[in-house]
Parts: sequence; structure tokens; C-alpha cells
Amino acid sequence: MTTNIIAYQGYPGAYSHLSCRHVHPEMDALACGSFADAMFMVERGEADLAMIPLENSTAGRVEEIYRLMPKTQLHIINEHFEPVNHCLLVKPGTLATDLKTIASHPQALAQCDGHIKEMGLRQIAHLDTAGSAEELSHRTDHTHAAIASSLAAELYGLEVLKDNFQDKEGNTTRFIILARDSHMPKLEPGITFMTTVMFTVRNMPAALYKALGGFATNGINMVKLESYMASDTMQATSFHLDIVGHPHQQSMKYALQELDFFAKDVRVIGTYPANPFRFKRDANLFS
Repeated sequence: MTTNIIAYQGYPGAYSHLSCRHVHPEMDALACGSFADAMFMVERGEADLAMIPLENSTAGRVEEIYRLMPKTQLHIINEHFEPVNHCLLVKPGTLATDLKTIASHPQALAQCDGHIKEMGLRQIAHLDTAGSAEELSHRTDHTHAAIASSLAAELYGLEVLKDNFQDKEGNTTRFIILARDSHMPKLEPGITFMTTVMFTVRNMPAALYKALGGFATNGINMVKLESYMASDTMQATSFHLDIVGHPHQQSMKYALQELDFFAKDVRVIGTYPANPFRFKRDANLFS
């Protein structure tokens, strides 16, 4: 059964919504109240895909996602890197000299702090960038502004007073696209693949060192390793590993066999083409 729905967390106009439009404009993007809501919609078959942020070059990892993934049977089928372009949004006809306050998510406010201080605006923290834009659309005065995406301006009838309002360029969010089925791509020459694995180390000395040793001896490049506590006991540490390679490559087969020997609960949660963003000369944000 297909729904032609891609779910995301946040208000319409959020950067996750913008990413849905950029990657799957043919699908209907559905706003959800939480990451869990979006992911379990896919798990239940109520949506085909979910667009989920995993990490940001400025704010770091979205820790909640690492805890949610083991509770689902979802698979990563692709990745997307979305440059964050913060826009200063106002009611149509508002001048910069009219403004007194500005609202947005705390991270967006922090990323635009220098420009906000130059304008002498009082900051108001909001739970969501697009939510602050939606709230602004209902105001009748012209003293208030919001920081959100250009899509939020389009959806809520607001005006972009200033584009690229962030203090520094290069702020980028990495999204993973989740589906119920694995969609294992065919191993083809000339294509660089990423594989994401979750596992828990066994209770033995140097377990993590031994578990990962097979990747080194087989020439497999590990580009990301995240740890998180898998239970409330504080005894079982689990890991999320991103590898450059495809499970059907002989070197990857050997490395994964060694991982299986020294780790438990090993689960390949996705193999997908590496996004071209990874190969930009200055794009070393996530590798």
C-alpha cells in the first residue's frame, strides 16, 4: 500500500518541510507533532517516508533520533543535506525601523544573534521556527518579526525583509529518509555508498576496539560513530556507525563478520548512495 505521504516533525514551513519539497516534491508533506509521530506513521504504513534530521553542523546531533531508531524497524534509504537559510520575516509593509521584538527557535536566535543585536531587537524564544512565523501572521502590529525559512514566508503570507540573516554561512542539517522496506541498492561501480549500522558491544575488555578492528584491517572508512545508552541500566552502550561502503563488497562482508563476532544486536539499518554534498571541497562538516 502506498500513501504518497512523506512525514516530518514541525509546523508547515519548517526546514524539514522544505527538505521534503526539495527531495520529494511529488509527495504530500505531512506535519507531525514529534519525531516519534512521524517515524511511527511510516512504521504503521500511514506514510511512505519520513524526513528526519540527524545532525546539524552548528548544533550537533539530534540525540532523540538515536534513541528512537532501535524502537522501530525502519530503514534509511537516502540522505539529504539542507543548507539553513534563516530569513528575517515581517508582516507585509513593515520597515526595519518599526521592529522591536523578534521570535524563533533558540538555536535560530543564537545563530542570528549578531544581526539581532545590531538591530536592537528583544529576543523571544519559540518552540519552532515555522511556528514563530505562523504566530506572526496573526498579529496586527508591525513591531514584531520572526526568523524562519522562505517557505514559511510563502505559506503564512509574510515578507522576507532580509535573506541569509544568520551570522555565519555554512550552517547545514543532515537528514535521513526513512522507509519500512530496506530498498537495498544494487552494487554498481562508480557509485559511492554509505551504510549505517547499529550494534551493542559485548561485555569484554576492549570490545569496541575489537568490534571495529575489522573495518581498519579491510580498508573500510568509518566516517561517524555515535554512542548512546540503550537502556535504563546504564550498563549497555549502543553505537550508531556510518561506513563508506556496500554490504555486498567483499571487504565489507569480512568487516561485518568480525563486527558480528565481537558485538551483539548488529543491525544494518540502511545502505544508500552518498550525497554529493559529502564530496564538496569545503564540506567536511559531517565526515
